[in-house]
Amino acid sequence: MKCIKIIKQNANEVRKILANTDQINRGYKLDTDDEFVYIPLNEVYDENIIEDIKTQYPIDVTQHTFNESKYKAQSFMDYLENKIDPKKAQDIRKSFDIIGDIVILEIPPELEDEKYNIADAVLKFTKRRSIYYKKSNIEGIMRTRRLEYLAGVDDLETIHKEHGIRFKLNPTEVYFSPRLATERARIVDEVKAGELIIDFFAGIGSFPISIAHKKDATIYSVDINPEAYHYVCENMKLNKLKGKVIPKLGDINEVIVDLPMADRILMNLPGTAKDFLNLAVDHLKKGGILNYYEFSSDYDTVIKHVKDAAYPRSINVLNMRKVKSQSPGVWHIAADVQIN
Repeated sequence: MKCIKIIKQNANEVRKILANTDQINRGYKLDTDDEFVYIPLNEVYDENIIEDIKTQYPIDVTQHTFNESKYKAQSFMDYLENKIDPKKAQDIRKSFDIIGDIVILEIPPELEDEKYNIADAVLKFTKRRSIYYKKSNIEGIMRTRRLEYLAGVDDLETIHKEHGIRFKLNPTEVYFSPRLATERARIVDEVKAGELIIDFFAGIGSFPISIAHKKDATIYSVDINPEAYHYVCENMKLNKLKGKVIPKLGDINEVIVDLPMADRILMNLPGTAKDFLNLAVDHLKKGGILNYYEFSSDYDTVIKHVKDAAYPRSINVLNMRKVKSQSPGVWHIAADVQIN
């Protein structure tokens, strides 16, 4: 295998240059003898870079036999070694969303000039198909966001797998959060066979299909976004369902009049769900369950909103939990409430 042969006292500096320019074959271990270090090169390497190194250090390009490396990167930061200022690297968001074959990055504005280096590192680490950069938060009644292509294949439609279920979607056209997988599983466990359920803001049908996959229940999947309706229909075909999902396209304020009274209503629109609480309470059977979500800094505010909407009916709080952090001091809070 082609390699760089360099005297030991200069080896670390040369290794840094080669790592910074992606010339090292990471599938093999560096080797040494009494005087020299041997650094394995990629099968196709940049000869101009090697020539530049030769102007600074006494190196030889030669053949050498290497042992395979068992090293495995612990994070995408390992691939950014010597590429980004260490002080800057500390500011990179070390978490990202993976939806099917797509990775969606959050990059602070001060690191935007490094976005392609970061994307290449994440592509190598995750071995996913496509890397995109989050250009906006969730926006508008369609609940979509803008993404910028950075690396891999520029193809936004993907299939996300979760708990044995497949969800087909385009994350720029519909709302979907992989971070709610645990919450979806929790709701599935709560549902009893025979329930009639309405999901007010269903998106691609992630809650309805998750429920119908395991439980013999009937779920009305309502969303105002035509693309979400399209993907609900696609996802019903992709999965084996014990229950029944009935997709409905339109504003829940208008659709609700044609729907039967519900045993359970799902309201995962934490920014504005409180504006629909009266509508939900009025459409729940006696003893029906409200799975309600709201952005809040405390539980008391969430319960007050539900209690005010339910009055004069009494409520029984079954469970409350913090689903995930929304911003400093603010949580995506879930409340399971029985309306008597």
